[in-house]
Amino acid sequence: MTDPDFVAPSIPPLILGLAADLVRTIDAGVRERGFGDVRPAHGFAFARLAPHGASVGELAEHLGVTKQAASQLVEELVRKGYVERQPHPADARARLIVLTDRGWACTRAADAAAADAVRPWAAALGERRLRELRDDLARLAPTGQLRPVW
Repeated sequence: MTDPDFVAPSIPPLILGLAADLVRTIDAGVRERGFGDVRPAHGFAFARLAPHGASVGELAEHLGVTKQAASQLVEELVRKGYVERQPHPADARARLIVLTDRGWACTRAADAAAADAVRPWAAALGERRLRELRDDLARLAPTGQLRPVW
């Protein structure tokens, strides 16, 4: 058995490097699929908005930013046609931010790009080991929000 104190320092840079590469690869795949006006931070917002939408406050909490920053991001995405504001069903003072058809199309493009990005992992590890890796990561992953690294 390997000493955890010997192995532990090597794990964070490997995971962070893989995550950074994954974000770059998905971003490139999204751009190749015709969505050149989005950036990875938008994808983190889309992850919170799908499937039922969110208020600006909920989006800000998810992204780990101020409400003002989330409002600016929403305004940009509205201008680009990826999201729209609707009346909030539970709070008359708030607006619900939801993906438009274009936003959903971009989300599907990101899903396809993610599948393309992970395909080489299956070739390197094999299908069984890749499933085991996914299961291992699911056990270790925090249950909190997926947040961008700014």
